[in-house]
Amino acid sequence: MSEHELLRLMIPVLGGLLGLAIGSFLNVVIHRVPLGLSVVSPASHCPACGAAVRPRHNVPVLGWLLLRGRCFDCHSPISARYPLVEACTGIAFALVGLRFVDSPLALPAYWWFAGLGIALALIDLDVRRLPNVMVLPAYPVLAVLLAITAAPDAQLRALVGAVALFVAFLAIAVAAPGAMGFGDVKLAGVIGAMTAWLSWGTLLVGAFLGFLFGALVGVILIAARRAGRRTAVPFGPFMIIGAWTAILGAGLLGDQYLMLVRL
Repeated sequence: MSEHELLRLMIPVLGGLLGLAIGSFLNVVIHRVPLGLSVVSPASHCPACGAAVRPRHNVPVLGWLLLRGRCFDCHSPISARYPLVEACTGIAFALVGLRFVDSPLALPAYWWFAGLGIALALIDLDVRRLPNVMVLPAYPVLAVLLAITAAPDAQLRALVGAVALFVAFLAIAVAAPGAMGFGDVKLAGVIGAMTAWLSWGTLLVGAFLGFLFGALVGVILIAARRAGRRTAVPFGPFMIIGAWTAILGAGLLGDQYLMLVRL
């Protein structure tokens, strides 16, 4: 195996391991940010008895398995969502590693976006909002991370994509009050940048799939009588899933469509 082939193999593996560690931190973010608590202190502890989590029990996924899903001190149950978040973040980071194995300078930006997306999706599901403290800093952070890619055409496209999708979502929010929240509008700018950096087709497919996934789930919930026509359903998770579906490959369909239109 050549050094190049070994590097192509190691990037997704290292990405997966990094994702597991980041997923452990995301659990803290998802729990504390909506409550306005610090994500730095105090250290991880059992919400039932307050006992600090021991380092050996803080290992992503394995710690929960060793504890058999219960606190070591008071034996209160620990939600299975904790290891699921860690595992899903590990898988997401590995997939990003595979997707950008030939564009390693883009990895920090898309790993950041992956972690941000997982945290925001779950927070939106929990409390029906996308915290400004997470969405707004993403603009400068991702701008810096995309700047190191040294791809001026893609960077300009990302800027235009961010503005375009932000304005489009703002127009919808103003024209149809209640159709979406302004948190979705702010998130749209981030998604516009991260999808457009790849291509215009990725931007179009990512935005379209967000609406499609949201509509499909809404219809399913109504059919199952779990929601009504006026029930508020968080849209952020569908925006994020749509964007990542496009980033990980579906955006190629948009590129092919745009090529046909130009012909």
